[in-house]
Amino acid sequence: MSSPKHPAPHDGWAGLRLLIIRLHFYIGLFVAPFIFFAALTGTAYVLAPQIETALYHDTLFTTTTGTPQPLSAQAAAARAFIGPEPRLFSLRPAPAAGQTSRVMFTQPGLPDSETRTVFVDPVTLAVHGELRTYGTSGVLPLRLMLDYLHRHGLLGDLGRNYSELAASWLWVAVISGVVLWSWTRRSTNHRPVRRLHSLIGLWCAIGLLFLSVTGLTWSKWAGDHIDALRGTLGWVTPSVSTTLTVQSPVSTTLTAPASAPAPAVAGDHADHAGQHAGGQGMPMTAPQVPRDPLDLLDPVLAAAQAGGIDSPKVEVRPAKTASLAWVVREYDRSWPTQVDTVAIDPATLTITSRADFATFPLVAKLVRWGIDTHMGVLFGVPNQLLMAALGIGLMVMIAYGYRLWWLRRPPAGAPARVLLAAWARLGGVQKLLCGLIALVLGWALPVLGASLLAFLLIDAVRWWRSARRRVAA
Repeated sequence: MSSPKHPAPHDGWAGLRLLIIRLHFYIGLFVAPFIFFAALTGTAYVLAPQIETALYHDTLFTTTTGTPQPLSAQAAAARAFIGPEPRLFSLRPAPAAGQTSRVMFTQPGLPDSETRTVFVDPVTLAVHGELRTYGTSGVLPLRLMLDYLHRHGLLGDLGRNYSELAASWLWVAVISGVVLWSWTRRSTNHRPVRRLHSLIGLWCAIGLLFLSVTGLTWSKWAGDHIDALRGTLGWVTPSVSTTLTVQSPVSTTLTAPASAPAPAVAGDHADHAGQHAGGQGMPMTAPQVPRDPLDLLDPVLAAAQAGGIDSPKVEVRPAKTASLAWVVREYDRSWPTQVDTVAIDPATLTITSRADFATFPLVAKLVRWGIDTHMGVLFGVPNQLLMAALGIGLMVMIAYGYRLWWLRRPPAGAPARVLLAAWARLGGVQKLLCGLIALVLGWALPVLGASLLAFLLIDAVRWWRSARRRVAA
């Protein structure tokens, strides 16, 4: 955030250096508060799992031992607890002894990807409580609040622009900072504050670039462009098709009463579309298919396990209508990643479609690993500590940047040091290239483009006011 003196007007490369300095300064002055808030909430999120486990210990764990009851009995216990209106969305059997199963319900009025989750002792069928959970990771209320703070600051869709603004400019701040350091590293006129600001930025540079890129994949405007690019290049993550060629002869849906229609669930909980049809599983010898939909939970899971679903962290998702297959998927995003998914015809217990992580394109695997690393779940505690260190380092670097600006702020009445004046000192080719780069980035990252226009408007006003003061003087 430093503001050195203007270079001579005839020196184009010095003008480029000044342009980068001014841009880095503007990012630090106007965007850094949003980056700081994103770093603060993101750090809290990645450090929260252990706190969440302790906070909800009685809900998540049980002291009983013995043989687990059938999934149908566990679902029935949850249904008796929650009432008849919510629709059964999915069931996650207890992944290990001493843990409760999660029976997840949706109902009108819940935000996208949120469910009402009833926690059931798989042995005694005792209900340990109900909590709102979110997404594929099934985060509990503590991390749910932190996730919302990180994503949109509790402001809904409008607030998503804050996190996209932070992610859009973070990589620019990092690259411009590294460039400026490379140009000034031989200088001996470095304040300790500036040296610490630069060193922290260098140590964290690669990690911050990673956070910026992976954060943009979740954003609204830039994220849409990234999804379109992935679709054009064939980098889409495979998913199963739930369409059945022949409708099941029995009712296989778990629907709510007519007075409470089941809502569509978006985000991580959205139904898989027919983007990918994997290899067909071998049909099992189907017993008499039960007519009670709850009784389908156990045979459908058994069919999935016979077809290769072997993670203890697995979710059974009933179909919404009789013309769709049930879905069984793994949700273990640690290392090694287990996120295979199969679609099963409940009438024949045949796997009709599958999406195995081992067969994903490399880019789809990298996206999966990148997101999970960003969330601090891929490598467990080391991943959490690394993300927390990046977040803390970023916050400290921003604090040093503001301190540096305060120490080197120009005196009152000094000529304004503006971005447009630096651009005016560039050569013709440099101006053209800078303009083209700004246009391309503004289209690809719309929030960055809109904020850059705001910077330039502020810049023009400051330049005009400074010119008027000089004329008056």
